[in-house]
Amino acid sequence: MCKIIAIANQKGGVGKTTTTSNLGIGLAKQGKKVLVIDADAQGSLTASLGFTEPDKLEVTLANVMEKVINDEEIEPGYGILKHDEGIDLLPANIELSGLEVSLVNVMSREIMMRSYMDMVKDKYDYILIDCMPSLGMITINAFACADSVLIPVQAAYLPVKGLEQLIKTIGKVKRQINPKLEIEGILMTMVDNRTNYARDITALLIETYGSKVRIFENSIPMSVRAAETSAEGISIYQHDPKGRVAGAYQSLTEEVLGNGQ
Repeated sequence: MCKIIAIANQKGGVGKTTTTSNLGIGLAKQGKKVLVIDADAQGSLTASLGFTEPDKLEVTLANVMEKVINDEEIEPGYGILKHDEGIDLLPANIELSGLEVSLVNVMSREIMMRSYMDMVKDKYDYILIDCMPSLGMITINAFACADSVLIPVQAAYLPVKGLEQLIKTIGKVKRQINPKLEIEGILMTMVDNRTNYARDITALLIETYGSKVRIFENSIPMSVRAAETSAEGISIYQHDPKGRVAGAYQSLTEEVLGNGQ
């Protein structure tokens, strides 16, 4: 059984990409077969995994989705890149923003990605989708095929307030398109545990959403080293294996595995 997790927040800069790559590699280290999908036209996940010029790639998520739209056959492994740390990647680049515009006129446009998932999911234990920072058509496609949504939230007041819209959208997709969709949990990122502010935000989050949504016990600490990994194309486990961030992602991986049992 494959579990599909969309990693989403309509606000950028909250650690979605870092979470997708480190959770994906964390799951692979636990012996799981993992595909990560870059569903953001900026190609941040693709670049952070070492494919530094996404716009030069010949096959990306946009090409895969086009084949689905046009009902063309997709060869096994089409467009999938291998990463040294044991995960597969379906990359993205700027072509995805053009595809998003053209999806508007497609029949069943919300479930194009689901058709692709149905072809590949029997090869994987986990598929993680790094969503773009908007609630546009590609993100809705990700929600329409996911089992759950993991929401990284920066430990600051405004991003916490912005969750309302995202949670409403997830509820709407669940009611109208994908009845199995759940919220995997809210993950606090960029937390500076030395400050009262971070503790206050955590308390606010628990008070506002804790009764409805799981909030992960593990939060991801603020770290320069985590930011450096994306420039090097490797995970935090290789860059700083004994550091606090690697420990935090390791614990998050265990929590997610616990959810999947």
